[in-house]
Amino acid sequence: MMTEKSLADVIEGFGEDASPTLTVGQMLAAFDSRAFGAMLLVFGLLNTLPLPPGSSTILSLPILFLAPQIAMGADTPWLPRGLVDKPLKRDDLRGLFRRLGSIVRKMELITRPRLRPLFAPLGERAIGVVCTLLALVLVLPIPLGNLAPGATVAVLALALLQRDGILALLGYLMAVGSGALLFVSAHVVVLAARKLLGVFSGLF
Repeated sequence: MMTEKSLADVIEGFGEDASPTLTVGQMLAAFDSRAFGAMLLVFGLLNTLPLPPGSSTILSLPILFLAPQIAMGADTPWLPRGLVDKPLKRDDLRGLFRRLGSIVRKMELITRPRLRPLFAPLGERAIGVVCTLLALVLVLPIPLGNLAPGATVAVLALALLQRDGILALLGYLMAVGSGALLFVSAHVVVLAARKLLGVFSGLF
């Protein structure tokens, strides 16, 4: 009887494949029945890595499409054809997939099914709602603003995959922290903008 590959094995396989390109559609097919949670996990983790400015806007799009579907209780993931078929250069991603595979392997070792009532249909939808809100933050071009929301999406996605209620509670706490951090950051930016306007207005 064939055993299902671990998520870490699937992710590392993306980087080991010799073909020059990889599409989001191929990733969905490889994850199969775990596609919802696995895609949120991968793209959440990608948003926590040091990448060129603007990358989070692109990397958050699959989250922005998939998370609302979880919130609505969909059984099968759907993505726009343009996003499904868009080729990604595998050579640019091999190192990232190796790193992600290592991270996921460690996370899989310490997670297990706990507090299962948190994953009743309403609980799963709650995770979808929270991840949707976080994706809306990720698409904004905020310097370093992708780290906390990306990590939170990854934690909630792994909680969904492993049915780990302790991890889900941690994810909800992280979501609150991400919201607070965003609020403080926005407040600082507004104050700085007002101060600059005051300085410039005093010059004329």
